Amino acid sequence: MMQSHLKYILRRAWLLGALGWGVTNNDAAAQKVKSAPFSYLPEQGSDRYDMRVPTKTLPLADGSGFVILAHQSAGGYSVERYDADLKKQWSTTIPITPGETLEAFGRGSKQALVVLHHKDDAGQNLAVVAVNLQNGQRSPAKVVMSVSPRDRRPGVSISPNGSRLLAFRYLTYGQQVKSIAATLFDQDLLKLEDKTYDFRDLGDFFSPAVHVANDGTQYVTLVSDGMKKLTVRRYLAGPASEVKVLGVPVGGVFGGRTVTVRDTKFTVLGDGSLYAAALCADYATGEYYSLKVVKYDFSGSGDMKFSPEFRFTPAYLAEVSKASGLDVKRLDDVYLTDLLLSADKQLVVIAEKHFEEGGSEAPVHARELHMFGYNEFGAPTWHSIVAKDQVAPAVDAYTGIGFRAAVFGNTLQLLTLENLNKKSDLYLRRVNTQTGVVGPPERLKLNVADDQQLAYVKDFTTWLGEKTIIGVSRPSKKSAALQLEKIVVK
Repeated sequence: MMQSHLKYILRRAWLLGALGWGVTNNDAAAQKVKSAPFSYLPEQGSDRYDMRVPTKTLPLADGSGFVILAHQSAGGYSVERYDADLKKQWSTTIPITPGETLEAFGRGSKQALVVLHHKDDAGQNLAVVAVNLQNGQRSPAKVVMSVSPRDRRPGVSISPNGSRLLAFRYLTYGQQVKSIAATLFDQDLLKLEDKTYDFRDLGDFFSPAVHVANDGTQYVTLVSDGMKKLTVRRYLAGPASEVKVLGVPVGGVFGGRTVTVRDTKFTVLGDGSLYAAALCADYATGEYYSLKVVKYDFSGSGDMKFSPEFRFTPAYLAEVSKASGLDVKRLDDVYLTDLLLSADKQLVVIAEKHFEEGGSEAPVHARELHMFGYNEFGAPTWHSIVAKDQVAPAVDAYTGIGFRAAVFGNTLQLLTLENLNKKSDLYLRRVNTQTGVVGPPERLKLNVADDQQLAYVKDFTTWLGEKTIIGVSRPSKKSAALQLEKIVVK
Protein backbone atom coordinates (compact mmCIF):
# COMPACT_ATOMS: atom_id res chain seq x y z
CA MET A 1 0.00 0.00 0.00
CA MET A 2 2.81 2.39 0.98
CA GLN A 3 4.73 1.45 -2.16
CA SER A 4 1.65 2.16 -4.31
CA HIS A 5 1.18 5.53 -2.64
CA LEU A 6 4.86 6.37 -3.15
CA LYS A 7 4.54 5.55 -6.87
CA TYR A 8 1.57 7.93 -7.07
CA ILE A 9 3.52 10.74 -5.39
CA LEU A 10 6.52 10.22 -7.68
CA ARG A 11 4.31 10.09 -10.79
CA ARG A 12 2.50 13.27 -9.74
CA ALA A 13 5.83 15.02 -9.10
CA TRP A 14 7.13 13.90 -12.50
CA LEU A 15 4.01 15.23 -14.23
CA LEU A 16 4.28 18.58 -12.49
CA GLY A 17 7.93 18.86 -13.36
CA ALA A 18 7.56 17.64 -16.92
CA LEU A 19 4.75 20.04 -17.62
CA GLY A 20 6.47 22.93 -15.93
CA TRP A 21 3.59 23.33 -13.45
CA GLY A 22 4.33 23.97 -9.81
CA VAL A 23 1.82 24.35 -7.01
CA THR A 24 2.19 28.03 -6.20
CA ASN A 25 0.59 31.13 -7.64
CA ASN A 26 2.57 32.63 -10.51
CA ASP A 27 2.40 35.75 -12.63
CA ALA A 28 1.82 34.70 -16.22
CA ALA A 29 4.28 35.76 -18.87
CA ALA A 30 1.46 37.91 -20.21
CA GLN A 31 1.32 41.33 -21.73
CA LYS A 32 -1.62 43.62 -22.37
CA VAL A 33 -0.56 44.69 -25.82
CA LYS A 34 -3.56 46.84 -26.64
CA SER A 35 -6.63 48.44 -25.05
CA ALA A 36 -9.50 50.59 -26.25
CA PRO A 37 -12.42 52.38 -24.53
CA PHE A 38 -15.54 50.23 -24.28
CA SER A 39 -19.14 51.20 -23.61
CA TYR A 40 -21.52 48.78 -21.91
CA LEU A 41 -24.76 49.06 -19.95
CA PRO A 42 -25.62 46.07 -17.70
CA GLU A 43 -28.81 44.21 -18.61
CA GLN A 44 -31.83 44.99 -16.46
CA GLY A 45 -34.95 42.99 -15.63
CA SER A 46 -35.48 39.26 -15.20
CA ASP A 47 -33.70 38.40 -18.47
CA ARG A 48 -30.33 39.11 -16.91
CA TYR A 49 -30.70 35.75 -15.12
CA ASP A 50 -31.81 33.80 -18.19
CA MET A 51 -28.37 33.75 -19.83
CA ARG A 52 -29.93 33.47 -23.29
CA VAL A 53 -26.80 35.01 -24.81
CA PRO A 54 -23.88 34.22 -22.48
CA THR A 55 -21.26 34.88 -25.18
CA LYS A 56 -21.23 38.28 -26.87
CA THR A 57 -17.79 38.26 -28.53
CA LEU A 58 -17.36 35.98 -31.54
CA PRO A 59 -13.97 35.49 -33.24
CA LEU A 60 -14.02 35.54 -37.04
CA ALA A 61 -13.18 32.28 -38.79
CA ASP A 62 -10.26 33.72 -40.76
CA GLY A 63 -8.50 35.07 -37.66
CA SER A 64 -8.83 38.68 -38.84
CA GLY A 65 -10.60 39.87 -35.71
CA PHE A 66 -13.94 39.54 -33.95
CA VAL A 67 -17.45 40.96 -33.63
CA ILE A 68 -19.06 42.15 -30.41
CA LEU A 69 -22.67 42.64 -29.39
CA ALA A 70 -22.87 45.26 -26.63
CA HIS A 71 -25.85 46.66 -24.74
CA GLN A 72 -24.87 50.33 -24.86
CA SER A 73 -28.12 52.14 -24.10
CA ALA A 74 -31.62 51.47 -22.86
CA GLY A 75 -32.78 51.84 -26.46
CA GLY A 76 -30.55 49.38 -28.21
CA TYR A 77 -27.53 47.20 -28.79
CA SER A 78 -24.48 47.77 -30.97
CA VAL A 79 -22.76 45.24 -33.22
CA GLU A 80 -19.11 46.18 -33.70
CA ARG A 81 -16.29 44.65 -35.68
CA TYR A 82 -12.66 44.92 -34.58
CA ASP A 83 -9.48 43.73 -36.22
CA ALA A 84 -6.96 41.65 -34.29
CA ASP A 85 -5.28 44.84 -33.00
CA LEU A 86 -8.54 46.26 -31.54
CA LYS A 87 -9.01 48.77 -34.32
CA LYS A 88 -12.73 49.29 -34.78
CA GLN A 89 -13.80 48.59 -38.37
CA TRP A 90 -17.43 49.63 -38.03
CA SER A 91 -20.28 49.94 -35.54
CA THR A 92 -24.00 49.36 -36.19
CA THR A 93 -26.83 50.15 -33.79
CA ILE A 94 -29.65 47.63 -33.32
CA PRO A 95 -32.57 49.56 -31.80
CA ILE A 96 -34.99 47.79 -29.47
CA THR A 97 -38.49 48.87 -28.53
CA PRO A 98 -40.50 48.33 -25.32
CA GLY A 99 -41.38 44.64 -25.09
CA GLU A 100 -38.26 43.50 -26.97
CA THR A 101 -35.41 41.49 -25.49
CA LEU A 102 -32.30 39.80 -26.89
CA GLU A 103 -32.83 36.15 -27.83
CA ALA A 104 -29.67 35.01 -29.68
CA PHE A 105 -26.43 36.17 -31.29
CA GLY A 106 -24.38 34.30 -33.88
CA ARG A 107 -22.33 34.78 -36.99
CA GLY A 108 -21.85 33.09 -40.32
CA SER A 109 -19.20 33.61 -42.97
CA LYS A 110 -20.92 36.73 -44.33
CA GLN A 111 -22.99 38.29 -41.56
CA ALA A 112 -23.69 38.51 -37.86
CA LEU A 113 -27.18 37.55 -36.71
CA VAL A 114 -29.03 39.28 -33.87
CA VAL A 115 -32.33 37.68 -32.85
CA LEU A 116 -34.88 39.75 -30.88
CA HIS A 117 -38.00 38.54 -29.07
CA HIS A 118 -40.99 40.88 -29.11
CA LYS A 119 -44.14 40.48 -27.04
CA ASP A 120 -47.23 42.68 -26.69
CA ASP A 121 -50.99 42.20 -26.37
CA ALA A 122 -51.24 41.22 -30.05
CA GLY A 123 -48.70 38.39 -29.93
CA GLN A 124 -45.06 37.33 -29.85
CA ASN A 125 -42.48 37.03 -32.58
CA LEU A 126 -38.82 36.36 -33.22
CA ALA A 127 -37.12 38.73 -35.65
CA VAL A 128 -33.60 38.46 -37.05
CA VAL A 129 -31.42 41.44 -37.92
CA ALA A 130 -28.50 40.51 -40.18
CA VAL A 131 -25.38 42.71 -40.18
CA ASN A 132 -22.91 42.47 -43.06
CA LEU A 133 -19.48 41.55 -41.68
CA GLN A 134 -17.62 43.52 -44.35
CA ASN A 135 -19.27 46.92 -44.02
CA GLY A 136 -21.64 46.75 -41.05
CA GLN A 137 -24.72 47.37 -43.16
CA ARG A 138 -27.86 46.28 -41.32
CA SER A 139 -30.72 44.50 -43.06
CA PRO A 140 -34.37 45.12 -42.12
CA ALA A 141 -35.57 42.86 -39.31
CA LYS A 142 -37.08 39.63 -40.65
CA VAL A 143 -39.76 37.86 -38.60
CA VAL A 144 -38.96 34.14 -38.54
CA MET A 145 -41.61 32.93 -36.06
CA SER A 146 -44.89 34.32 -34.70
CA VAL A 147 -47.13 32.95 -31.93
CA SER A 148 -49.98 34.20 -29.77
CA PRO A 149 -49.30 36.13 -26.56
CA ARG A 150 -50.58 33.16 -24.54
CA ASP A 151 -48.23 30.61 -26.10
CA ARG A 152 -44.93 29.51 -24.65
CA ARG A 153 -42.04 31.72 -25.70
CA PRO A 154 -40.72 30.59 -29.12
CA GLY A 155 -37.08 29.66 -29.53
CA VAL A 156 -34.22 29.76 -32.00
CA SER A 157 -31.05 27.78 -32.63
CA ILE A 158 -28.07 28.93 -34.72
CA SER A 159 -25.64 26.31 -36.04
CA PRO A 160 -22.01 26.50 -34.83
CA ASN A 161 -20.75 28.06 -38.09
CA GLY A 162 -23.81 30.28 -38.58
CA SER A 163 -24.85 28.65 -41.84
CA ARG A 164 -28.27 27.56 -40.54
CA LEU A 165 -30.88 29.18 -38.32
CA LEU A 166 -33.84 27.26 -36.92
CA ALA A 167 -36.85 29.01 -35.39
CA PHE A 168 -39.44 26.95 -33.52
CA ARG A 169 -42.61 27.14 -31.46
CA TYR A 170 -44.18 24.82 -28.92
CA LEU A 171 -47.65 23.32 -29.32
CA THR A 172 -48.97 22.40 -25.87
CA TYR A 173 -51.89 20.79 -24.12
CA GLY A 174 -52.04 22.39 -20.70
CA GLN A 175 -48.44 22.57 -19.54
CA GLN A 176 -47.24 19.58 -21.56
CA VAL A 177 -45.51 20.05 -24.94
CA LYS A 178 -47.17 17.80 -27.53
CA SER A 179 -45.20 18.90 -30.60
CA ILE A 180 -42.77 21.51 -31.92
CA ALA A 181 -43.15 23.27 -35.26
CA ALA A 182 -39.84 24.46 -36.73
CA THR A 183 -38.69 26.45 -39.76
CA LEU A 184 -35.16 26.14 -41.12
CA PHE A 185 -33.36 29.07 -42.82
CA ASP A 186 -29.99 29.35 -44.56
CA GLN A 187 -27.37 31.97 -43.69
CA ASP A 188 -29.10 34.52 -45.93
CA LEU A 189 -32.36 33.90 -44.01
CA LEU A 190 -33.99 32.21 -46.98
CA LYS A 191 -36.52 29.62 -45.87
CA LEU A 192 -35.46 26.03 -46.56
CA GLU A 193 -38.15 23.89 -44.95
CA ASP A 194 -40.81 23.41 -42.27
CA LYS A 195 -40.81 20.44 -39.91
CA THR A 196 -42.99 19.22 -37.06
CA TYR A 197 -41.66 17.10 -34.21
CA ASP A 198 -44.47 14.99 -32.77
CA PHE A 199 -44.18 13.83 -29.15
CA ARG A 200 -47.67 12.44 -28.52
CA ASP A 201 -46.27 8.95 -28.03
CA LEU A 202 -43.93 10.03 -25.25
CA GLY A 203 -46.30 10.97 -22.44
CA ASP A 204 -44.80 13.38 -19.92
CA PHE A 205 -41.34 14.79 -20.57
CA PHE A 206 -39.33 17.84 -19.59
CA SER A 207 -36.73 20.30 -20.79
CA PRO A 208 -37.20 19.97 -24.57
CA ALA A 209 -34.45 21.78 -26.47
CA VAL A 210 -33.65 22.01 -30.18
CA HIS A 211 -30.15 22.10 -31.69
CA VAL A 212 -29.33 22.61 -35.38
CA ALA A 213 -26.11 21.38 -36.99
CA ASN A 214 -24.19 23.06 -39.82
CA ASP A 215 -25.83 20.81 -42.43
CA GLY A 216 -29.34 21.55 -41.13
CA THR A 217 -29.75 18.33 -39.16
CA GLN A 218 -31.98 18.97 -36.17
CA TYR A 219 -31.63 17.33 -32.76
CA VAL A 220 -34.38 17.49 -30.15
CA THR A 221 -33.15 16.68 -26.63
CA LEU A 222 -35.40 15.98 -23.68
CA VAL A 223 -35.71 14.29 -20.31
CA SER A 224 -38.51 11.71 -20.09
CA ASP A 225 -39.82 8.77 -18.04
CA GLY A 226 -40.33 10.74 -14.85
CA MET A 227 -37.02 12.62 -15.12
CA LYS A 228 -35.06 9.36 -15.46
CA LYS A 229 -34.22 9.08 -19.17
CA LEU A 230 -32.18 11.19 -21.62
CA THR A 231 -33.55 11.03 -25.16
CA VAL A 232 -32.35 12.55 -28.44
CA ARG A 233 -34.39 12.60 -31.66
CA ARG A 234 -32.63 13.31 -34.95
CA TYR A 235 -34.43 14.89 -37.91
CA LEU A 236 -32.44 15.10 -41.14
CA ALA A 237 -32.83 18.21 -43.28
CA GLY A 238 -34.72 17.77 -46.53
CA PRO A 239 -37.71 15.58 -47.42
CA ALA A 240 -39.41 13.64 -44.65
CA SER A 241 -37.26 10.70 -43.55
CA GLU A 242 -37.06 8.22 -40.71
CA VAL A 243 -36.73 9.85 -37.30
CA LYS A 244 -33.81 8.34 -35.42
CA VAL A 245 -34.45 8.06 -31.66
CA LEU A 246 -31.76 7.25 -29.10
CA GLY A 247 -32.64 7.16 -25.42
CA VAL A 248 -30.88 5.91 -22.32
CA PRO A 249 -32.08 5.64 -18.70
CA VAL A 250 -29.81 7.49 -16.27
CA GLY A 251 -32.10 7.45 -13.24
CA GLY A 252 -34.01 4.73 -11.45
CA VAL A 253 -34.23 3.05 -8.07
CA PHE A 254 -30.83 2.13 -6.61
CA GLY A 255 -30.57 0.54 -3.19
CA GLY A 256 -34.06 1.73 -2.37
CA ARG A 257 -33.28 5.32 -3.39
CA THR A 258 -35.17 6.96 -6.27
CA VAL A 259 -32.63 8.82 -8.39
CA THR A 260 -33.74 11.39 -11.00
CA VAL A 261 -32.07 13.90 -13.31
CA ARG A 262 -31.31 17.23 -11.64
CA ASP A 263 -29.38 19.04 -14.40
CA THR A 264 -28.41 18.30 -18.01
CA LYS A 265 -26.13 19.64 -20.73
CA PHE A 266 -26.29 18.63 -24.41
CA THR A 267 -23.64 19.78 -26.92
CA VAL A 268 -22.74 18.89 -30.51
CA LEU A 269 -18.94 18.73 -30.51
CA GLY A 270 -16.21 18.78 -33.13
CA ASP A 271 -16.40 15.10 -34.05
CA GLY A 272 -20.01 15.57 -35.17
CA SER A 273 -21.47 13.60 -32.27
CA LEU A 274 -23.90 14.90 -29.69
CA TYR A 275 -22.77 14.53 -26.09
CA ALA A 276 -24.93 14.68 -22.98
CA ALA A 277 -24.08 14.96 -19.30
CA ALA A 278 -26.53 14.60 -16.43
CA LEU A 279 -26.23 15.33 -12.73
CA CYS A 280 -28.52 12.92 -10.91
CA ALA A 281 -29.85 13.35 -7.39
CA ASP A 282 -31.83 11.52 -4.74
CA TYR A 283 -35.44 12.52 -5.39
CA ALA A 284 -36.40 12.50 -1.71
CA THR A 285 -33.45 14.43 -0.26
CA GLY A 286 -32.05 16.37 -3.24
CA GLU A 287 -28.59 15.01 -2.45
CA TYR A 288 -26.45 14.71 -5.59
CA TYR A 289 -25.90 11.06 -6.45
CA SER A 290 -23.79 10.77 -9.62
CA LEU A 291 -22.63 12.21 -12.94
CA LYS A 292 -23.56 10.29 -16.10
CA VAL A 293 -22.23 10.94 -19.62
CA VAL A 294 -23.60 9.72 -22.96
CA LYS A 295 -22.28 10.01 -26.52
CA TYR A 296 -24.94 9.87 -29.24
CA ASP A 297 -23.15 8.83 -32.42
CA PHE A 298 -25.61 9.37 -35.26
CA SER A 299 -23.04 9.80 -38.02
CA GLY A 300 -20.94 6.73 -37.28
CA SER A 301 -22.32 3.55 -35.75
CA GLY A 302 -25.69 5.15 -35.10
CA ASP A 303 -25.78 4.13 -31.47
CA MET A 304 -24.93 5.38 -27.99
CA LYS A 305 -21.86 5.08 -25.82
CA PHE A 306 -22.81 5.21 -22.14
CA SER A 307 -19.89 6.00 -19.84
CA PRO A 308 -19.66 4.41 -16.38
CA GLU A 309 -21.26 6.69 -13.83
CA PHE A 310 -19.15 8.80 -11.48
CA ARG A 311 -20.55 8.51 -7.95
CA PHE A 312 -20.38 11.40 -5.49
CA THR A 313 -19.14 9.26 -2.63
CA PRO A 314 -18.00 10.38 0.83
CA ALA A 315 -14.43 10.13 -0.52
CA TYR A 316 -15.29 12.64 -3.26
CA LEU A 317 -16.93 14.98 -0.75
CA ALA A 318 -13.74 14.80 1.30
CA GLU A 319 -11.79 15.92 -1.79
CA VAL A 320 -14.19 18.86 -2.26
CA SER A 321 -13.77 19.78 1.41
CA LYS A 322 -10.00 19.71 1.14
CA ALA A 323 -9.97 21.81 -2.03
CA SER A 324 -12.50 24.41 -0.86
CA GLY A 325 -11.48 24.60 2.80
CA LEU A 326 -15.11 23.98 3.79
CA ASP A 327 -16.76 21.05 5.52
CA VAL A 328 -18.81 19.69 2.61
CA LYS A 329 -21.39 17.11 3.71
CA ARG A 330 -23.33 16.99 0.41
CA LEU A 331 -23.24 18.50 -3.06
CA ASP A 332 -25.82 21.13 -3.91
CA ASP A 333 -26.11 24.21 -6.14
CA VAL A 334 -23.73 22.60 -8.67
CA TYR A 335 -24.64 23.09 -12.34
CA LEU A 336 -23.23 21.72 -15.59
CA THR A 337 -21.59 24.44 -17.67
CA ASP A 338 -19.31 23.02 -20.40
CA LEU A 339 -18.64 19.90 -22.45
CA LEU A 340 -15.33 20.22 -24.30
CA LEU A 341 -13.40 17.90 -26.63
CA SER A 342 -9.62 17.92 -26.95
CA ALA A 343 -7.54 17.27 -30.06
CA ASP A 344 -7.25 13.54 -29.23
CA LYS A 345 -10.98 13.32 -28.35
CA GLN A 346 -10.63 13.46 -24.59
CA LEU A 347 -13.94 14.76 -23.23
CA VAL A 348 -13.94 17.23 -20.35
CA VAL A 349 -17.13 17.90 -18.38
CA ILE A 350 -17.19 20.99 -16.15
CA ALA A 351 -19.71 21.87 -13.45
CA GLU A 352 -19.68 24.92 -11.17
CA LYS A 353 -21.10 25.68 -7.75
CA HIS A 354 -23.20 28.82 -8.20
CA PHE A 355 -25.70 30.12 -5.66
CA GLU A 356 -27.52 33.19 -4.35
CA GLU A 357 -26.88 34.24 -0.79
CA GLY A 358 -30.60 34.83 -0.23
CA GLY A 359 -33.21 36.72 -2.22
CA SER A 360 -33.18 37.92 -5.81
CA GLU A 361 -31.13 41.04 -5.03
CA ALA A 362 -28.62 39.38 -2.72
CA PRO A 363 -25.00 38.78 -3.75
CA VAL A 364 -24.28 35.70 -5.85
CA HIS A 365 -21.36 33.35 -5.26
CA ALA A 366 -19.44 31.19 -7.73
CA ARG A 367 -17.23 28.62 -6.08
CA GLU A 368 -15.37 25.46 -6.98
CA LEU A 369 -15.24 23.91 -10.43
CA HIS A 370 -15.77 20.15 -10.70
CA MET A 371 -13.97 18.73 -13.75
CA PHE A 372 -14.20 15.18 -15.11
CA GLY A 373 -12.10 13.69 -17.91
CA TYR A 374 -13.08 10.83 -20.23
CA ASN A 375 -10.90 9.10 -22.82
CA GLU A 376 -11.79 8.54 -26.47
CA PHE A 377 -13.59 5.32 -25.52
CA GLY A 378 -15.82 7.07 -23.00
CA ALA A 379 -14.10 5.71 -19.89
CA PRO A 380 -13.63 8.14 -16.96
CA THR A 381 -9.91 8.72 -16.50
CA TRP A 382 -9.55 11.61 -14.03
CA HIS A 383 -11.32 14.27 -12.01
CA SER A 384 -10.08 17.56 -10.57
CA ILE A 385 -11.50 20.26 -8.33
CA VAL A 386 -10.52 23.89 -8.83
CA ALA A 387 -11.23 25.98 -5.75
CA LYS A 388 -12.29 29.60 -6.11
CA ASP A 389 -14.40 32.03 -4.12
CA GLN A 390 -16.06 34.69 -6.25
CA VAL A 391 -18.87 37.04 -5.25
CA ALA A 392 -20.69 39.78 -7.14
CA PRO A 393 -23.77 41.99 -6.74
CA ALA A 394 -26.95 40.51 -8.18
CA VAL A 395 -27.04 42.94 -11.12
CA ASP A 396 -23.90 41.51 -12.73
CA ALA A 397 -23.57 38.17 -10.94
CA TYR A 398 -24.03 36.12 -14.09
CA THR A 399 -21.70 38.23 -16.22
CA GLY A 400 -19.04 39.39 -13.76
CA ILE A 401 -18.05 36.10 -12.11
CA GLY A 402 -17.80 32.46 -13.07
CA PHE A 403 -15.24 31.37 -15.65
CA ARG A 404 -14.48 31.00 -19.33
CA ALA A 405 -12.93 27.89 -20.90
CA ALA A 406 -11.32 26.96 -24.21
CA VAL A 407 -9.36 23.93 -25.49
CA PHE A 408 -6.24 24.14 -27.62
CA GLY A 409 -4.66 20.81 -28.55
CA ASN A 410 -4.68 18.81 -25.33
CA THR A 411 -4.69 21.80 -22.98
CA LEU A 412 -7.77 23.31 -21.42
CA GLN A 413 -7.49 26.98 -20.47
CA LEU A 414 -9.64 28.37 -17.63
CA LEU A 415 -9.99 32.12 -17.09
CA THR A 416 -11.42 33.58 -13.87
CA LEU A 417 -11.65 36.90 -12.05
CA GLU A 418 -10.31 36.41 -8.52
CA ASN A 419 -8.57 38.17 -5.66
CA LEU A 420 -5.54 36.05 -4.81
CA ASN A 421 -2.76 37.19 -2.50
CA LYS A 422 -4.50 40.60 -2.32
CA LYS A 423 -4.27 41.03 -6.10
CA SER A 424 -7.55 41.38 -7.97
CA ASP A 425 -6.98 40.23 -11.52
CA LEU A 426 -7.86 37.83 -14.29
CA TYR A 427 -6.17 34.48 -13.68
CA LEU A 428 -5.38 31.74 -16.18
CA ARG A 429 -5.15 28.04 -15.29
CA ARG A 430 -4.03 25.33 -17.70
CA VAL A 431 -5.40 21.80 -17.41
CA ASN A 432 -3.87 18.78 -19.11
CA THR A 433 -6.87 17.03 -20.69
CA GLN A 434 -5.11 13.64 -20.63
CA THR A 435 -4.15 13.62 -16.94
CA GLY A 436 -6.32 16.26 -15.28
CA VAL A 437 -3.30 17.98 -13.77
CA VAL A 438 -4.19 21.63 -13.10
CA GLY A 439 -1.52 24.27 -13.32
CA PRO A 440 -1.33 27.14 -10.82
CA PRO A 441 -3.35 30.32 -11.38
CA GLU A 442 -1.30 32.72 -13.52
CA ARG A 443 -2.03 36.42 -13.06
CA LEU A 444 -2.58 38.33 -16.31
CA LYS A 445 -1.48 41.64 -14.72
CA LEU A 446 -4.54 43.72 -15.59
CA ASN A 447 -5.03 44.78 -11.94
CA VAL A 448 -8.80 44.59 -12.23
CA ALA A 449 -10.68 46.88 -9.84
CA ASP A 450 -11.99 45.24 -6.67
CA ASP A 451 -14.67 47.52 -5.22
CA GLN A 452 -17.99 45.67 -5.73
CA GLN A 453 -18.70 47.80 -8.79
CA LEU A 454 -18.76 46.46 -12.34
CA ALA A 455 -15.16 45.41 -12.94
CA TYR A 456 -15.19 42.57 -15.47
CA VAL A 457 -17.75 41.44 -18.05
CA LYS A 458 -17.31 37.72 -18.68
CA ASP A 459 -19.68 37.78 -21.69
CA PHE A 460 -17.02 39.51 -23.80
CA THR A 461 -14.17 37.10 -23.06
CA THR A 462 -12.90 35.02 -25.97
CA TRP A 463 -9.73 33.58 -27.46
CA LEU A 464 -8.41 34.58 -30.89
CA GLY A 465 -5.89 31.76 -30.60
CA GLU A 466 -4.06 29.73 -28.00
CA LYS A 467 -2.04 32.73 -26.80
CA THR A 468 -4.37 35.67 -27.50
CA ILE A 469 -7.25 36.57 -25.18
CA ILE A 470 -9.81 39.34 -25.64
CA GLY A 471 -11.56 40.70 -22.55
CA VAL A 472 -13.40 43.66 -21.06
CA SER A 473 -12.52 44.95 -17.59
CA ARG A 474 -12.10 48.07 -15.48
CA PRO A 475 -8.46 48.32 -14.45
CA SER A 476 -8.78 51.14 -11.92
CA LYS A 477 -11.00 51.89 -8.95
CA LYS A 478 -10.64 55.59 -9.78
CA SER A 479 -12.40 55.23 -13.11
CA ALA A 480 -15.84 53.94 -14.04
CA ALA A 481 -14.73 53.31 -17.62
CA LEU A 482 -14.40 49.81 -19.04
CA GLN A 483 -11.67 48.86 -21.47
CA LEU A 484 -11.56 46.35 -24.29
CA GLU A 485 -8.25 44.53 -23.91
CA LYS A 486 -6.02 42.24 -25.92
CA ILE A 487 -3.72 40.05 -23.80
CA VAL A 488 -0.95 37.88 -25.22
CA VAL A 489 0.15 34.96 -23.05
CA LYS A 490 3.58 33.51 -23.75
